[in-house]
Amino acid sequence: MAQKKRPVTKSGRPRARKGVKLTPTELAPPQLALAERPPELEELAGAIERDGGAVLAAYREPLGGHALLFAALPVDKVERTPFQRDVSDAHVRKLTVAMDKTRRYLDPIIVVREKDAWLTPNGGHRLTALKELGARSVLALVVPEKQVAYQILALNIEKAHNLREKALEVVRMYRDLAASVDPSESEMALEFEEAGLVTLGFAYEERPRLSGSAYATILKKVDAFVDEKLSKAVPERERRARAVLELDDAVAEAVARLKERGFDSPYLKAFVVARVNPLRFMKGGAPPFDELFAQMTKRARGMDPGKVRGEDVARSGGAAAEAE
Repeated sequence: MAQKKRPVTKSGRPRARKGVKLTPTELAPPQLALAERPPELEELAGAIERDGGAVLAAYREPLGGHALLFAALPVDKVERTPFQRDVSDAHVRKLTVAMDKTRRYLDPIIVVREKDAWLTPNGGHRLTALKELGARSVLALVVPEKQVAYQILALNIEKAHNLREKALEVVRMYRDLAASVDPSESEMALEFEEAGLVTLGFAYEERPRLSGSAYATILKKVDAFVDEKLSKAVPERERRARAVLELDDAVAEAVARLKERGFDSPYLKAFVVARVNPLRFMKGGAPPFDELFAQMTKRARGMDPGKVRGEDVARSGGAAAEAE
């Protein structure tokens, strides 16, 4: 399939995407190199050298003109940030095999300084692979501002997230921020991406095997960011997560009743959720979060399997397969 062309401006440049306000610097490639380190990077450079690393270059990145360091760090001095997703053994294996074949490490990680440690918010798999191979050094782009570590997750395309990984990454970031700078939820909308991911993250902490995808679309329509500090918003997020889990329990009970009636389909859960979801019949705005989840939970608990036809389940399964 041919790639769809983006609309362009009169100058021939692609038209800016919705929500994008950035105006890049006018720096040309030769202007990005810094012959001397700017004063704001001296302390960071000194920390690199004291830890046995080496500053390889200082430069400005081309979009905002921010000064960064390109450095080699001792691999045993670098750790993953606590809020990113868990390391996938299968992905690490692919990386180690690729590195073994090429005999090269060509993809620097991003690193920030946290107290006396070097933390990478986006390079957990590459760092783990290097350590398994016995490498002594890792190449890194060193960013002076720690808060950028939370934003960098949006740039992480090393391995595609599934919903569970993304939601758990968001809630770990949430808890880490709540215990430190403690911004409001609305201030972190870019980093968290969707309010529903926060609620699902709290729910996944309680129930790791939750089928969150069954509720993600619903949460997109009725969940919203809370305009409070994260530390104060935690109880509200835990409460919303409990509402999701209560609905999940009611759906599981309905699925069990359907199976007792002889229904056998991998899409029974999706069928029940669709059956008790009133949003598809509503015109105008969606009801409040609590009202909707209470209504859906009540419907799931009262669902009569005797009123379900085989063709209804089959049709639901076909729709779910198309969505996948």
